[in-house]
Amino acid sequence: MFSTEPLRKHTISAAEQPVLNRLVGIRNQLAALKKDRGNYYRPNDIVGLYNDLLQQVWALHGVRTSEQHDNDAYKNRLDAVLDECFQLFSLFYLALGKNKEVPATYVQLVTIKQNFELLNDTGIYTDDDLEPFKVRLQEIRQLIDAEVSRDGDEPKPEVLLVSRRLRQCETELGLLEETTRVISDELMPVYEELVHIRRRLTALSVLAHAVAAPEAKELQRRLIAIDDMRVDDRFIDSMGGVAAGQTQVVGLLEESFERLHDVQAEGSAVPPDMAPVYERLVEIRVQLDKLLLTSRWTLRETDLWSYQVQLHDIDGMRRNGQFHGSTGEPAPAQAQAALNFLLHKCYNLVYKLLSSSEPVAETLMPVHNQLRTLRRCLHEVKKYGGPLSARDLYPYQMKLSSIDNLRTDGKFLDDEGYIPEGQGVVMSLLNECYDLLYELMAAEVDE
Repeated sequence: MFSTEPLRKHTISAAEQPVLNRLVGIRNQLAALKKDRGNYYRPNDIVGLYNDLLQQVWALHGVRTSEQHDNDAYKNRLDAVLDECFQLFSLFYLALGKNKEVPATYVQLVTIKQNFELLNDTGIYTDDDLEPFKVRLQEIRQLIDAEVSRDGDEPKPEVLLVSRRLRQCETELGLLEETTRVISDELMPVYEELVHIRRRLTALSVLAHAVAAPEAKELQRRLIAIDDMRVDDRFIDSMGGVAAGQTQVVGLLEESFERLHDVQAEGSAVPPDMAPVYERLVEIRVQLDKLLLTSRWTLRETDLWSYQVQLHDIDGMRRNGQFHGSTGEPAPAQAQAALNFLLHKCYNLVYKLLSSSEPVAETLMPVHNQLRTLRRCLHEVKKYGGPLSARDLYPYQMKLSSIDNLRTDGKFLDDEGYIPEGQGVVMSLLNECYDLLYELMAAEVDE
């Protein structure tokens, strides 16, 4: 269990203890719900616990204000537990299809910040890498601003917490953008080429030497070609002057040559004492890759919590952005590159899984997935099927009718008679399937 913020060693005050006790109880209830894979999550259970959490946040706000500990820098164990609760609730809200509500954004902001911190540590990124995060932050900003406008002078506690996370991400994004902003337009293609080479070298560092050597030789050729572009060790612009962004580009070029040397050297990239961390990251990456392929059918958003915890534990082993061996010394540069590459890859996969979450409750996902499959089949039939008779189209018509008959008074209901989130998305798919089927039937009549 964890908080994504470093904790100062402040003790829990007597007034904070009841709040902490209740938060631990809420966290334990959420953990029990998460482990129950035999039943769908009930919105009333989750929202009821969430309202209880908000009461504790207000109580904490009152205690911190009275004790003059209401600044953002003040932290103790209570803040760690609170952060865990909000991340868990955020995953539960995604599982319920409540993607456009404020609580659902919290865990996404945590993951974005983790990605930003690793990008800042490695320095291997372009504006294109930042763009998806930037767009998502703008969407969350619009959501938060709308909530603040509705709340007036009394913003809700979850809005305050998410706003703080959002500000942290926006600040990190600004710092990352500033690094590339100073690079001139003429030098930017060189910088982007070096970022690509540096990434490939990092990827090669986790492969066996015999496998990595041929591509490493090609990357060496490209690096030498870039180095030959310099005049007196500097990149020159079209006017004959020194192109802006020398520090960033030359630094990345020299670092790439160093990593190339490491990749071309014989021997394992990771020393024996770091092998368990490496193997654990490889295993997590494989599991996340599988989830990315099968998430439509198998993923419960709350399943991502265990990966978040494992990755945070590994991230916590780093000091000043570096992994250290059993002697306390920083691991070799090639090992640092390999481990940081895998850690960033895992964080990025978690973010992709969160971003791919549909605004559909899990109780409605079986219907949603059937309709998506049926839509794909109808598109394929339309594209390649050729002339079709009414008999050929009958199975699709029957399947669509069986799904449509699941509705009660025009709504898809869960087992307890509640209306789950995602009605609009599912109805849109249903109508699209009907339109495709009618097109195919009309084409059959015309012929």
